[in-house]
This record gives sequence, structure tokens and C-alpha cells, in this order.
Amino acid sequence: MNASRLAVALAVAGSLSLTGCGGGPGGAGGSGGPAGGGDARTLKAYDINPQPRDRIKEGGTLRWGINEFPAQWNRNHVDGNLAVAALISNALLPTPFLSNEKAEITPNPDYVLKAEVTGSEPKQVVTYTLNPKARWSDGKPITWADYQAQWQALNGRDAAFHIVSATGYQDIERVERGKDDYTVIVTFARPFGDWQSLFGPLLPAATNRTPEAFNESWLNKIPVTAGPFAFKGFDQTAKTITLVRDDKWWGERAKLDQIIYRASEQDSLMGAFGNGELDITDVGPSAPDYARARSTRGAQVRQAAGPDFRHFTFNGSSEPLRDVRVRQAIQLGINRDAIAQSDLAGLDWPITPLNNHFFMNTQEGYQDNAGDLGVYNPERAKRMLDEAGWKLTGQVRTKNGKPLALRFVVPSGVQTSKSEGELAQSMLGQIGVKVSIQAVPSDDFFTKYVIPGNFDITPFAYIGTPFPVSSSYGVYANSPDGKTWNANFGRTGSAAIDQAMNKASQNLDPAQARADANAADKLIWQEVNVLPLYQRPQFVAVRQSLANVGARGFYDLRYQDIGFTA
Repeated sequence: MNASRLAVALAVAGSLSLTGCGGGPGGAGGSGGPAGGGDARTLKAYDINPQPRDRIKEGGTLRWGINEFPAQWNRNHVDGNLAVAALISNALLPTPFLSNEKAEITPNPDYVLKAEVTGSEPKQVVTYTLNPKARWSDGKPITWADYQAQWQALNGRDAAFHIVSATGYQDIERVERGKDDYTVIVTFARPFGDWQSLFGPLLPAATNRTPEAFNESWLNKIPVTAGPFAFKGFDQTAKTITLVRDDKWWGERAKLDQIIYRASEQDSLMGAFGNGELDITDVGPSAPDYARARSTRGAQVRQAAGPDFRHFTFNGSSEPLRDVRVRQAIQLGINRDAIAQSDLAGLDWPITPLNNHFFMNTQEGYQDNAGDLGVYNPERAKRMLDEAGWKLTGQVRTKNGKPLALRFVVPSGVQTSKSEGELAQSMLGQIGVKVSIQAVPSDDFFTKYVIPGNFDITPFAYIGTPFPVSSSYGVYANSPDGKTWNANFGRTGSAAIDQAMNKASQNLDPAQARADANAADKLIWQEVNVLPLYQRPQFVAVRQSLANVGARGFYDLRYQDIGFTA
């Protein structure tokens, strides 16, 4: 999530995930230490079997299991803001900065030789010096014009661009050519502390130039790349996406010949991994899958404190949930500890509720802002529903002759989501709320249900970045017209929340920015849009010989270094 972005980088499998809001490095904000106070000797910031390039074999095919087959590959488009899309396109597209396992940010020398704030008075100015060797796969150089076109597409001034978020871009006054085509001068109208979150992933100017190009150029296709791998093709029948080494790549040559991503439901992925048909797949917080992967011959489960968090999103535009009192009551009727214990049972991971929408438990800036609305209190929930006019009639509450009935939408084949739905169904039944669980195809879960608001409550994971406020901004930003919600799938917000988030994102003092973010967080708890459950550990099943990939935490993978040890 970044000043506007990547809040959802897909927590790969086990439970579907979304990237916060937009772009930027693929980590999350924090040190990636032990979640909830676990043993720092065993819980790692990242667990990828790091190996020097000379230890990696030349060639080979990596078979990578994924739980969704995206249609929209423009990750700056509201339909493309998926973790799976990020997982794949990070091998193909430019990003100006890289995050290490501690969420420390440095320029990515394959694309940017230097980037720094070159002015602060009267306005913030950032100067980028681009790598002149960098080229798009159509042969065109990557220049200042690509940066300018991306700003123009994402600044929110033209609603025909169906963007994830305008955060950060809306604060830019102009993007200009410097001394040559490889110098970019970005002048901000308002200070923006998370400026390193912008322009990643970078798309070519041609696909950002018009709303039609932005919305449609990447639909069911990947028209251009600029990474260590190139796009070879989709197989819609086999549900595979194939990437091949790009011999025109100017950086260090990719070790692998190709990567084949295979999309399937979680149960099928674990079976394929156990049968030796996959080399890597996300396990998710599933004890049976965890045990199955660990018992697979020649395999291991790599685990780290993740930048992502499990949550329930409440749809404030659905008829029963428009009343904030009802949302607050339902939140009080959900026992988050019990859900976390169920989700993480058998995983040897500490159970610690997450009581912040921006910061992980392991992150600097984290504080508990949930207050009394974060405590399981079914008796108070019943009183609040009575006060809101929902009276108990038999087992279910009614108002104006209508029952208080909610749809809990889950992706099929994800046992964690199903179990969460069953627990919520039981808990909310005790306060007179009827919950029906609707399982939908995994490929449709986000595009046909979550994004268009076709649900009452739904569970998934948000993936963070080293920029917790800006990357999450779009998730909680109010609608400008009451109709356009972009990445805010809860469809509730307020001017006060926006003001508090803006203050946090514009503050160039990190400590004060964290304080401002916590002020915003307190307001979000009152609004009841997203109910955080717990910081999600990353469990990734891999072949033991596979290096430089696994549970990455905040670390941005170098796809050219991934391969099998010699």
C-alpha cells in the first residue's frame, strides 16, 4: 500500500489477498520481526534461502502455484490491484525502488541510478536519474515521459481512468523533463512524505495516455514488459501463465529459463505440490496444508512475519449495514481471538489480535486503537441492535418486517475462509443476526463480488508495503460523489478520516506522521469498514533446492536470482 498504493499485494494462497492500494515496492511497513511477540530466534523477517548467484544453476523451469487467474494486468487499475498480479508482474515491470527485509528503501539500479529530494522550499522537488540502458520490450527507452504519463493517469483528475487510488499522485503539481530524457523532475503541490512509493509498477506512456488504453490495454493481455523475464503467453484452459528469460534484459541475466504459474483452488494446489507437480505455492494459515507440505519429500515450509493482515470487510452500502450502529454491533458480536485461534491452530504461531489498520504488530508506530469497539461483547451488541430498531423475533432480528440477514461471501476451495464464515455465522446467530455463507469461484471472488460490492461481509488478506499510510489510504478514503469508491470496498468513510490520513501522508517528519496515522486509525475503528483480525504469517511450501524465494516479508524478490542450487 504506499502513498497511494500497494495495500494489497496478494497474500498468495491459503486465503485470497489484495494489495493495499496501488503500487510501489512490494514489502510492508515494518521490521518483519516476530509477530505478536514470538521467538525472535525462529520467526524471521524473511525466509527465502538467500544464495549468491554463483550457487544457482543455469536454466530450469520453476512451477509456481497461484490461487487466481487475473484478467486485468494493469495493477494501477481498480480490478488489477491483486496480490497474484503483483507476484507475476514484479518479474516483468519496472519499479524505481526496492525494499529489503527491514523495509528499508533504496533505488533499484536496474531502472533508477539516483533519486533524491532536491528541494523543499517553497515546494518539495524530487529528481530521478534513470538508467539509460532500461528499455521496454518494444525497444523504446524508459524515459521521463513514462513518469509524466503515469502521473497524469493516476492523479484522479479524470474519473474515466478507473484507478485504484490517487494517493501521492494527486499531490504532484507537475512532472517534467530534466537535463535529458533520463532525468525526471517531480514537483509537488503539497508535501508528500512517501514519495518513494510512487511510480511502481511503472507502465509505458502509451498504455497510460488515454482512459481507453489504461482500462483496456492490459485486459487479458500483457502488452509490454521491461524486466528480467518476458511474457510468453496465457493458457486459459490449463490456467497457466508462462514467463521466459528476456535475453534483451540489460541487468544480471535471469538464472531460470522460464516460470510457469499455474492457477487453481487451494486444495488442488496443495495436492499438486505434494505430488511433485509444483515447486512453490503459498500454504496460507491452514494447519492441514501446513502439515501436508512439511511432510512432502524434498520440501520445506518457509515462514516469516508477513506484512499482510487477515480481516473482514463490512459493506456499508448494503441495506442492513448502512447504519453505523449495526456495523458496530456486529463487530462487537465477532470474537476475533476465537477466529485467530481457529485459523492459526496447529501452525506454531502466536495468537495476537491486530488492533490497528495501518501498522502491523511488528512495526514501528503500532499502537492499539481498537478501544471498546475491539472487544468481543455480545451483550452490548444486542443492546445496540435493539437501539437501532432491530428487535428479536424468534431467533432472528427484524425491522419493518425484514430480517437482519447477511451474506458472508467466500472464495471456494479456501478452507480458512469457509471456517471463518462458519464461526461468524455461529457468533452472530447468538445476537440474532442470520448469516448465510456464499461460496463463489476463486477467479470471480474479487472482480465479481468484492470490488463491485456484491457481499455483506467478506474475508481476505491485505498486504502491506513499507509505506503503511499511503498504501492503505485508498482502502479507507471517502467517496468524492457517494458512488465512486475505488479501493474502498467497505464503501464507508468520512471527511474527518480523509483529513487525518492526508495530514499523516503530508508530514515529512516520520514520527509525527505515525502519530497522525494513529489518529486516523481511531476514527476508522468507529466507522467499522475493515475489521482487522491478526497479522498474517507467511507460510510458503518450496522444494528444498529452490533459492532466493519463499516467505519474503517486506523483502522485494530479485527474480533474476531465483533458481535451484547447484
